[in-house]
Amino acid sequence: MTVTARRTVTVLDAADIVKVSEFYAALTGWEFADKDDDWITLKTGDGQYVAFQLAPDHIPPQWPGQEHPQQYHLDLYVADPEAAAGKAVTLGATRLGAGAAWVTLADPAGHPFDLCRKDDAGDEISLFTATIDAPDAAGLARFYADLTGMEVTYEGPEGALIAGDGRNLMFQQIADYTPPQWPDPAHPQQGHTDVFIDDLDAGEARALELGATRLPGQGRDFRVYADPAGHPFCLCIWPSSEN
Repeated sequence: MTVTARRTVTVLDAADIVKVSEFYAALTGWEFADKDDDWITLKTGDGQYVAFQLAPDHIPPQWPGQEHPQQYHLDLYVADPEAAAGKAVTLGATRLGAGAAWVTLADPAGHPFDLCRKDDAGDEISLFTATIDAPDAAGLARFYADLTGMEVTYEGPEGALIAGDGRNLMFQQIADYTPPQWPDPAHPQQGHTDVFIDDLDAGEARALELGATRLPGQGRDFRVYADPAGHPFCLCIWPSSEN
């Protein structure tokens, strides 16, 4: 059985989704695609989406430890990471660390994110990928590749990457990985992935075949699961109004 995802969307939890979404919009220039009391979506310049879900009891991660792990983070491409980091700090980010070609910061909700050098980025800040922590990055990459119809394009000691239709998902190898225990707020998911498909029943059959676990929670257009590393994710019906 093959399932092809129409789109994957990374969703970050926050107690104040207005504040954190306005931070990313101001930093990157991404546009607001929709805005509700409990959900806000930004659209990137190349047509990807990042969403923010209201979690009133959200406990921020404390990177880099595993007592309160990050679980998810965004990797953004910029021409000058230091200059972009300076702008991010003025907008409310906290600097956490740096490497030869990146700067790590925490957004106003406490989620770490990386500003990564891309020499031809120009003035644009773009989404390279969302990165998901895993005890077996290569295995989790294959799970999502098989689930979505994307392809594994890289495997290495630090993690793995899948790609398709101009979108990426990365999986970071974490030796002392601690999984979320959704919906327990003491062990928060921090983020999750929405996988948009055409048929929920076919998607569920494929997800369970690949090793997912059904979790409580569903609506007319979505169902909730845990991936093999324990991260919640949703299978969602692609809106009929979208082409």
